[in-house]
Amino acid sequence: MGPSGSGKTAVGSLLASRIGAEFIDADDLHPPANLAKMTAGTPLDDDDRMPWLDRVAERLRTHEHLVVACSALARRYRQRILAGAPGAIFVELDVSADELARRMGQREHFMPPQLLSSQLATLEPLGDDEPGFHVDADAPLEEVVVAAEEAIQSLR
Repeated sequence: MGPSGSGKTAVGSLLASRIGAEFIDADDLHPPANLAKMTAGTPLDDDDRMPWLDRVAERLRTHEHLVVACSALARRYRQRILAGAPGAIFVELDVSADELARRMGQREHFMPPQLLSSQLATLEPLGDDEPGFHVDADAPLEEVVVAAEEAIQSLR
């Protein structure tokens, strides 16, 4: 979990490969209207997000070994996922705002860089009472994945 540009897809896909899990990018579960809205530079609201989060939870609930790259920026969004998939564990990718802006400026993605500020305004860091952990994602990709894998193993 984390804002756009935090490395969710890169970390999630490599982590899934390392632990023998399936990988899904939650962006692929957005309905076309959500994608169009974000592409136009309009942030999603909760009415847009909740059905999408229900799709994410459904995938987690129905797939045994699954890594999902999903922003899950706010506690209420993580609670929505947990309501449908109580065994979910969140890996928050902590990245500095400057690094997020740099990364977003270097890639082609439906999420335009001007939405970064709304993502950071929405971000509620993972709480101590939520299932999961933080990983420094300013580090090189391999180090981030190793840290995430080690943290997951420590929870088992």
